[in-house]
Amino acid sequence: MIVQSAKLDDLLFGVEDLIAYISTIWPVQPGDVVATGTPGGVGMARKPPLWMKPGDRVSVEISGIGMLANPVAQESAH
Repeated sequence: MIVQSAKLDDLLFGVEDLIAYISTIWPVQPGDVVATGTPGGVGMARKPPLWMKPGDRVSVEISGIGMLANPVAQESAH
């Protein structure tokens, strides 16, 4: 089930501008991930709220580049 979906065109600032700005703070290396926030449909704003739980899968896909997917796991007690 897709819960949130957005296109790069929906970003407030373009990818090039984001990378240019971030690189003034720290070096950007191949493989770095830049998290820009969340598109509409965030869980706490839903009625009822929808939270990630163990077993869910979070995927981010960029056409022509690929997909990054990670499972949601229970936080371990330390």
